[in-house]
Amino acid sequence: MADDDFTMQDEMRRAFSMLSGKWKLEIMWLLNQRVHRFGELRKAISGITQHMLTAQLRELEADGLISRTVYAEVPPRVEYEMTAKARGLGPTMEALTAWWLEYGKTVPQKPISRGRKAGNTSSVKKRNE
Repeated sequence: MADDDFTMQDEMRRAFSMLSGKWKLEIMWLLNQRVHRFGELRKAISGITQHMLTAQLRELEADGLISRTVYAEVPPRVEYEMTAKARGLGPTMEALTAWWLEYGKTVPQKPISRGRKAGNTSSVKKRNE
């Protein structure tokens, strides 16, 4: 497919894929506030594993949305910040904030945990009965 054959839908799919991922928008939201170190991000994002945070940060960096700076110190210090390209998403984040302030209370709250809770064997018991 030639570049001129792309439709706006294709372009939006590409844009959405850069931000899709369970944690990317939350990471971007935090980095929009200020520069963060890896440990700060991990503490700020409840439920994210070190492995997943590393993977999401690498993808965002590969897409040019964040930059990673390593300081030659002992112990090494690594900081993450949004790039100028990502700062272009500022109006989108502001629009999402305005939307949430207006409609957020009408959105049903979902449970934070995912999957089956430990010790919940009622569905297993029902199947075995």
